Amino acid sequence: MFCIGWVLALSASPAILQAQCAAANKAFNAGETLEYDLHFNWKLVWVKAGTASLKTTATTYNSRPAYKIDLLANGSKRADFFFKMRDTISSTISQRLEPLYYRKGAEEGKRYNVDEAWYSYENGVSHIKQKRISTDGTVNVNEESDSRCIHDMLSILAHARSFNAADFREGDRIVFPMTVGKKVEDQTLIYRGKQNITVEDKKVTYRCLVFSLVEYKKKKEKEVITLFITDDDNHLPVRLDLFLNFGSAKAFLNTASGNRYPFNSIVKK
Repeated sequence: MFCIGWVLALSASPAILQAQCAAANKAFNAGETLEYDLHFNWKLVWVKAGTASLKTTATTYNSRPAYKIDLLANGSKRADFFFKMRDTISSTISQRLEPLYYRKGAEEGKRYNVDEAWYSYENGVSHIKQKRISTDGTVNVNEESDSRCIHDMLSILAHARSFNAADFREGDRIVFPMTVGKKVEDQTLIYRGKQNITVEDKKVTYRCLVFSLVEYKKKKEKEVITLFITDDDNHLPVRLDLFLNFGSAKAFLNTASGNRYPFNSIVKK
């Protein structure tokens, strides 16, 4: 969905893994389920155009306990008139938030691509093997390595939710490598500060931390996604603004269950 939103058997020791990717999970538990309403903008007209869900469950990977994060996005029949979207995205991460496996099946417009990524770690280096099966059946395979932790769009969200907001100053940038289809590219998150955000359908206002995912083309900065994350211990995304090739979209939190902490960021209800 959120391009519109990162294995081989782990052979490294825990110390090497921790040096690469490990972090304490301070924000969520297995069983958390978030439901979102999607709104698309087409030629200045906003249309309620589908739903999305983000679910975290307990699983095992190579006989080790892990988390599986599933993102399902479904555009409505009404939205299909503008742009058809059916995305299923899964990311498996260790209990220490290390990326292990990623899969994205994306039906967007007339295209249906399946992307997979397997992560491994050795000698202080992150390795990734990527595979894409395109609409026409073409298979592309790519392998890359990086001294930094390589992420996918869901693993970086899980990782970022445990950031300590007190460590950030407005304008701070976080640069990280991320799998994007057939290759790995550097991505940049910019901390924009704090802002009160009202989830329109629910008329609930949250105090939020604001981050922007940006890309650079011809040395120009382009906003891709703006994330509004609750300024409480959940660090839960309550709104996402998406800047797409065919227009723009917003995702608003509808319901949340299984959250680890109370919503202390609510300022109006």
